[in-house]
Order: sequence, then C-alpha cells, then structure tokens
Amino acid sequence: MDEMQLPSARLGRFIAELSAASIPDRGRRLAERCFLDTVGVTLAGAGTGAGRRAITFAEAGGEGTTTIPGGASRVPEGAALLAMGTAGHGLDYDDVSWGMDGHPSVTLVAPALVVGEARDATGEQLLTAFIAGFEAECYLASAISPGHYERGWHATGTFGVFGAAAVACKLLDADPATTQQALAIAASGAAGLKRNFGSMTKPLHVGGAVQTGVRAARLAVAGFSADHAAIGGEGGFWELYAGPEGVGTPAPLAPERWALLEEGVHVKSYPCCYFTHTSIANAIEMAERHELQPGDIEGIEVVASQGALDALAHDDPATGLEAKFSLPYTVATGLVERAVTLASFEPAALNNPAVQRVRDRVRYRVDPALAYDAHESSMLVETATEEYSRSLRDPPGTHGSPLDRATLHAKYERCARRALPELMVAESRVLLDELRELGSTRALMATLRPAT
Repeated sequence: MDEMQLPSARLGRFIAELSAASIPDRGRRLAERCFLDTVGVTLAGAGTGAGRRAITFAEAGGEGTTTIPGGASRVPEGAALLAMGTAGHGLDYDDVSWGMDGHPSVTLVAPALVVGEARDATGEQLLTAFIAGFEAECYLASAISPGHYERGWHATGTFGVFGAAAVACKLLDADPATTQQALAIAASGAAGLKRNFGSMTKPLHVGGAVQTGVRAARLAVAGFSADHAAIGGEGGFWELYAGPEGVGTPAPLAPERWALLEEGVHVKSYPCCYFTHTSIANAIEMAERHELQPGDIEGIEVVASQGALDALAHDDPATGLEAKFSLPYTVATGLVERAVTLASFEPAALNNPAVQRVRDRVRYRVDPALAYDAHESSMLVETATEEYSRSLRDPPGTHGSPLDRATLHAKYERCARRALPELMVAESRVLLDELRELGSTRALMATLRPAT
C-alpha cells in the first residue's frame, strides 16, 4: 500500500486539516449536545463508585493544574484524564453510537476539556477537536465492526484511544505527519475486555483510553516514533483486532460522509447498558397501559439480539454495577417501579422484594433474524388471566428521534446537582448550551469544580 494511503496517514491529514468552517452547522449543534450530556454524567459519576475511587486515586498523586469536573482538587494531566474518563463512564449513562459500537463522547470530551484547559481553547476549538475524534473512531471501527465487539473487545476502550489522540492532536495544532505518528503510537495502547462488564474496570477502560491517547499525542509532538503501518499493515491494529470475518473496507471519511450526521449518537434515558433500553421502555409502557402489579405477573419473555445477550451477562446481580448489565433486573425494575433511574442501582433497590419476584420470572431468547448489534426487542408478559405483548425497534433518545431540549436539560441538571451547587449547575449549563460561543475553556472549568 502507498504510504500516503495508509489509514493512519489518511486520518492524520483529515484531523490536521479539519476546519470549523467545513463542518455542517447541524454537526456542531449535535456536538454541543454531546458535551452537555457527557459533562452532566461525568459530574454525577464523580461522586460514586468507580468515579469517586478514580478521583481519590488521582488526588493522592499530588497537586497539578488540571480540573476534574466534580473534583475538589487540581491534579496532574494524566491523573485527571484517568479520573475524568472513568467518572464519565462510571454510571453507564453516557451516549452511544453504532458508528463505533460503543460510547464515543466520553472518550472525546475528557481529552478536549483537559487539553483545552491547558491551552485555554475556545468552544469552537473544542467542538472541532471533538468532531475530528468522532470521525476518527468511526472510520477505524467501520473496517472491523461489529465482529471486533463480538469477539470480546470493548470498543469504547479500543477505538476510544484513537479518538482521544485525535482530539489532543487537533488542540495541540499537530501537523498531518505528527498526527499520523500519534495514531500509530496509540495503536499499541488499544485495550478493553467485555469480560469486565459489570465491574469498575469497564469505566476504567475509558480512563485508560483517554490517558493513553493524550499521552500518544504529546509523545508524537515531542518527536516520538512509531511504525506508520501500525493500524492497517500486516500485524497491525485492524488485522489483530478484527473478528472472524477479517478486515473490511472502511467507510469514506468526511466531508464525503460525516459519521456524526449518519450514525450520530443515541443519548441515554436510563443509566445502564444500552442493550437494556428497548426492553425497559417496553416494560414501563406495558406496566402503565395495563396497570400491571408485581403480584399479577406470572412470566415475562424477552426476545432480543445476540449482541444484547452477550453484553447482559448478569442474571442474578449482586451489585449495582452488575445490575446495569442484567436484563432480568432492569426489566423487572421497569415493570415494578415504572421508571429506571440512578437510584435503581443502589443497594436498597437491588433488595426490593417485588423487583426480585418479577426478576425471577424473566426469561429471554435470541432472535436470529436480528443483526448482532440491533437494539430491537419484543416482550410478552403473562398474568393468570391475560397475555400482553409489545415490540419496539428503538429506545427513546436515538439519533433519529433525539431527546427534546427540555428533557436533555433536565437530565443534565439532575446529574450536575450531585456534584455542584444550584448556581453552578445553572451557570455551567448555559455555557455548555452555547459552547460555540465560549471564549475560554478555563472559564467553563471554573463552573465545574465545587467550591472548597
């Protein structure tokens, strides 16, 4: 292959040459929504579980100059990236895109804010870097997905390292050759196993990806070398990380095709694995429409894709993290509580006898006609006297049918209140809502750090 046609070379040119003016307005507006949603879930994740532990770990390493949203102290850059990425994914409430079979924004917003704070970037620069990273992740995923995910890799971690490197390179004004080097360096840091779903290590995949990606960019800027064919060459990332069907033809790069506008992002309405969302929506709708009571339910059958069944490995969850990857638990919660919220994954909720009774009546099977990563599902609920059924192709908040502005704002505010006083919640939301008008990343970050 001509070296100029290597994937890393093509991506290097695209990232370095991408300008704000070349991005459709709809893309910039969508990126603003991604920032708002991701900062919100990061603030919520900073106070609990993996996020809280990652921030404590970062703060123990000494003082620095980088802000962690929801964190009380400033810490060194690498520690901040690890903590922020982990907190952003810690509640599994961050957005999803089938363009890369994972969670794109959480791997892009953290490096944008961290490097953006160091350089005091404008909002327009943050958005341009975010879009460069999004397109890079989806381009690399298009050649090996969904087989890559099916094989057992956590795509958020594996593709996320490249997205983070792209974001950092863009904000560091790296030229095409340097950006190519950064991507090749990042290829040796791609990691994340689906086996760790339901544990704190799943969100740590994001923390590791953004830390490694930014480090790759800074090493490349400092003149560090890597093999130019580390992505597309023999023994490179694509070949080693592909599924059994091998490496396919990657999708065209923007501006020929904008992945952000085609696949886009799905914003989560429930704080758990996205493969549960259509089933949750079915459960809530059926419980409300038919006034179902826990004691009435004799059996529930859910039919879903193979990807859903592979990801949802915890039928008898012992922790809130495992419950986020449990189809029986999330369906039962939807039927009993008619809602699935952050509180649904706290210890008291897991021990709810009514939820446990219904959970034990859930069975599920795969529909072989569905694509591996489809999120369509159907549900049959049996009572002593009736049967009720419902099918749903998409959950609420998809790219094609996004959450309205008021609902997105409400989600942000619920999440941000877990870390910030009310005044800072309002101030930060206003800045994020019109991010393209922001003149200083440092001004934004000042609204995301609780007073000490």
